[in-house]
Amino acid sequence: MKMQSLQDLLLDHLKDIYDAEHQIVEALPKMAQAASSSQVKKAFEEHLRQTEGQIQRLERVFEMMGKKAARKTCKGMKGVIQEGQEALEHDATPEVKDASLIAAAQKVEHYEMAAYGTARTYSQLLEYHDAAQLLQETLDEEELTDKKLSQIASKVNLEAAQ
Repeated sequence: MKMQSLQDLLLDHLKDIYDAEHQIVEALPKMAQAASSSQVKKAFEEHLRQTEGQIQRLERVFEMMGKKAARKTCKGMKGVIQEGQEALEHDATPEVKDASLIAAAQKVEHYEMAAYGTARTYSQLLEYHDAAQLLQETLDEEELTDKKLSQIASKVNLEAAQ
């Protein structure tokens, strides 16, 4: 894709995020199943539902731009998820595995926060105000999920340390 304008870059970025969200929808059920802590399982299941809503929100953003929602392979998320896959494969105690799963999930959240923050800023600059608002909603959700995971990790990591 030719990058002639910030709008081209935004569209490319949205395709990347759209793919990332689909990758996350595929990964979260496996992570939830691997978790032994009911609190960790619940957090992953809640985030799955939230991610499905975020995909719908992205589809609305594409629509606002007069574009069809499309995916471009997000290599960054692919790598982060592959690292998370390693957490699933660790021969570890349940507590250590849960700590590892949370760490993997937080890497995903941080990647998403960076991606959504950038897309929101581009949207604001291009005066796609409604799109920027939707992207900010998702960014807010990602930040809240990260905080929830940190709270859960404070307990899980302590158990893993013992």
